[in-house]
Amino acid sequence: MKGILYKFISLFSVIRLYNIFIIIIAQYFTSIFILSIDSSASKVIFDFQLFLLILSSSIAIASGYIINNFYDYEKDLINKPVKSKIDRVVRKRTKLNLYISLNILCVFISYFVSLRAVLFFSIYIFLIWFYSHKLKRTLVVGNIVSSVLSVIPFLIILIYYKNFEPIIFMYAMFLFLIVYVRELIKDLENIKGDFILNYKTVPVVYGEKTSKYIITFCILLNVAVTYFLLTYFDTGNMYYYYYFSLFLLMIFVYVLWKFNNKKYYNLLHNLLKFIIVLGVLSIVLIDLDLFLEKFYLLLNYFM
Repeated sequence: MKGILYKFISLFSVIRLYNIFIIIIAQYFTSIFILSIDSSASKVIFDFQLFLLILSSSIAIASGYIINNFYDYEKDLINKPVKSKIDRVVRKRTKLNLYISLNILCVFISYFVSLRAVLFFSIYIFLIWFYSHKLKRTLVVGNIVSSVLSVIPFLIILIYYKNFEPIIFMYAMFLFLIVYVRELIKDLENIKGDFILNYKTVPVVYGEKTSKYIITFCILLNVAVTYFLLTYFDTGNMYYYYYFSLFLLMIFVYVLWKFNNKKYYNLLHNLLKFIIVLGVLSIVLIDLDLFLEKFYLLLNYFM
């Protein structure tokens, strides 16, 4: 019984179910409050095809975490010894079998949406594998591809609703830059393992100082994106989130340049995670009245 529990905890660590749960919430919130504001919350939640798309993307992401963990095995032994010990409870062969099974399941489920969905997820799965196998070790390209792959689950929702408003691309740009900075911070965290295993990351090739300059530039670029969003678009009450994010990003830059060790890089990594999760929860602030109305109608639907 104890062995089964350890394996479950290990799989939970490898697949990162907590991240997938946040992505699912983000996809549904985006659908309800941004892409389909004229539809009731119950109609969106019980849209079976949307459910299949979100389920397929969740399975693809889970399989992506598995293959990424598989290829990062040696690096994690150096950079994350505690997590690596937990992850090793499940054998590598078991992980590979689960990876293949999840990919087949993802494509099978997407078939019930459309053949285009099958093609989309097949390409997505291949790109995740190619990134984990090859591109992750490639200078600059690895970080960019990883950031793009993180945003793709929202692209499928965008395509489903055929909503291509400019403000949505501004939201996506803000998210992309946060995720890209997070990738660079992860490289700073993992510089020891990357150097030993010859990963061509920005910190390994150009050093920590250059990495910090690039990160700071990306933060300033995101300040410009935020200014553009707040000046030229109606973000509703979500401007509270953007102002608070800017405040946190200023603290982020201060800590980045003030300290120079893994402990603080990990702190910055978690701060960026917090900004992303807070952004997901803050989607409802775009139109509070709409949120309350849809929430009230949803309650009535179940009562």
